[in-house]
Amino acid sequence: MNVLLHDWEYPPFDQIRIEDYEPAIRSAIEEAERTLEAIATSPEPPTFENTVEALECADRRLNRVSSIMLNLNECCTSEELQEVVMRMEPLMTRFSMKVMTDERLYRRVKKVSEHSDYSENPEKRTLLENTLKAFRRHGVALEGEARERYKRNEEELSELKQRFSRNALADMNEWTLHLTSEADLEGLPEAVRSAAREEAEARGLEGWLFTLAAPSYLPFMTYSARGDLREKMYRAYGSIGGRGNGNDNNEVIRRIVALRAEQAGLLGFPTYCDYVLEDRMVQSLGNLRRFMDDLKAAVLPAARQDLADVGATAAWDFSFLAERLKQQRYDFDSESLRPYFPLDAVREGIFGLYGKLYGLHFEPAPDVPVYHEDVSVFRVSDDTAALGILYLDMHPRPSKRSGAWMTEFRGQYGAVRPQIQVVCNFSKPTANTPSLLRFSEVETFMHEMGHAMHGMLSNVQYESLNGTNVKRDFVEMPSQVMENWCYEPEFLATFARHWQTGEPLPTEYVDKIRAAQNHLAGWLCLRQLNLGYTDIAFHTMSDVAGKAEDVESRAMENLLPRVDGCCTSTNFSHIFGGGYASGYYGYKWAEVLDADIFSRFKADGIFNRDTAEAFRREILSRGGTEHPAVLFRNFMGREPDNKALLKRMNLL
Repeated sequence: MNVLLHDWEYPPFDQIRIEDYEPAIRSAIEEAERTLEAIATSPEPPTFENTVEALECADRRLNRVSSIMLNLNECCTSEELQEVVMRMEPLMTRFSMKVMTDERLYRRVKKVSEHSDYSENPEKRTLLENTLKAFRRHGVALEGEARERYKRNEEELSELKQRFSRNALADMNEWTLHLTSEADLEGLPEAVRSAAREEAEARGLEGWLFTLAAPSYLPFMTYSARGDLREKMYRAYGSIGGRGNGNDNNEVIRRIVALRAEQAGLLGFPTYCDYVLEDRMVQSLGNLRRFMDDLKAAVLPAARQDLADVGATAAWDFSFLAERLKQQRYDFDSESLRPYFPLDAVREGIFGLYGKLYGLHFEPAPDVPVYHEDVSVFRVSDDTAALGILYLDMHPRPSKRSGAWMTEFRGQYGAVRPQIQVVCNFSKPTANTPSLLRFSEVETFMHEMGHAMHGMLSNVQYESLNGTNVKRDFVEMPSQVMENWCYEPEFLATFARHWQTGEPLPTEYVDKIRAAQNHLAGWLCLRQLNLGYTDIAFHTMSDVAGKAEDVESRAMENLLPRVDGCCTSTNFSHIFGGGYASGYYGYKWAEVLDADIFSRFKADGIFNRDTAEAFRREILSRGGTEHPAVLFRNFMGREPDNKALLKRMNLL
């Protein structure tokens, strides 16, 4: 029997073959279709249990199998796996649309809603409301050709999202900068040189090899004294997915935008953005524009001053000059911090923080199968029970897309515990040094672990409401709030030690980290807003006239001259390959909430167990069982206040 169809405790990565996925997906769909047909034709009157709960569970095996396939396609892919995913995505979408447009199922759910009152059970009420909304938002009310067109569009969109990500990964991997003269390495720290030397050796080359993966690209742009080489790297990175070759994403974007606009129109919304925001905390496009415009007005003067202070006139000079300015202002060299942040110590520090806050324990689990030798696994528990499994995949490789993310191989529901995955792209250990993190990477690790613990500490009855299954503009809050601890001396003192001497991170370094916390805060905030405005621009139009670069140029507040051929959008996986379409603003929206929430931790004490337990009880454990505004009020006792964020940015 196909191993993917077994009832395994953990994903059997050591036994799965690529050829197992397609028959397993097809079998799981057939099983789900039989179950759904039984629900639709049941002679019993519809009840919450035999209809809503039954729908919740009907495709559980399909979700298990597809989560393994899709997650590995992001972090450990191959051409063979990508081909399977490209075939299976439209098939799974076709199945989903068949369910969501089944009027028999919808009528049963509607009858449950008309004859039931779950005001005293928020979780059942939310599941019922979400189920009804899902039918409506997926076209159950459409008829005839409109319904068939909606289904066809969804199938094509699922394939296009995979194609976008595949193109971006292939294009990133195709380009390298091979240097053979030591003079070309001027300004680069020894750790960066060593990593580039080992990259070259691994590919059978002399000299040094730099790639567009973050651990190679970012230090090069920050420290290389060679402006001509920084320009080469910048143009290469900025044109990922837009070079006019076989990996070009411009036509993919144009088609995605057109199809999303058509889908929104079929459902009665003026734009795709309006469709998405109806189901978000912000509620409407008007509210979103006001939020972003108000924040932009507050930060634009600071962003202009930041640019003037940096003195950059070309985009490829900005990171280099910004680092020099930081050194001048704060006597602070980011590279000098890395020896104090070896990856293993940072991991143990984060584990220790969750121990202090929630009494969590992390035990290595070498018996649990992994999909790559770089992956480590931990069993997570608290003082009373086992909580779940945590997979950590920390280093870049050609089979992994860029960035950092959290996902699940299985989510929590009832007594079933979650299996959570955190994926990052931190520098690999070299022959002479362990993996040493930049301070920004420590923040990234904290951020993704915030997502992971949102999933791990979930305590809900229904899987679709667990952990991070919340409104998209709320999901970043629990992760962003954890970044605040990175600036707290008491937390840094628990793990930040020199990897060779064991010396604690000097107090003056901690002071410099805190002093530099808002270095170029206006500029960085404007950058996030620009990405949000670009997202909105694409998803309020019905077609892309010209290239994605043209849309982006009009949407952004460009304080630096644009570089021809460079475009974030052709590599903007969040909105074209992931789930953040019309939702990228959520990072800034959630930042208002996280700053406000951390103000309570600061007032009560950053390790205060009672405050942490309240955060766990009122927010982390509740997942999406109630509206985020209710969860926020339950924890803070009031509505959100943006003063904490403005104060943190020194704008108040």
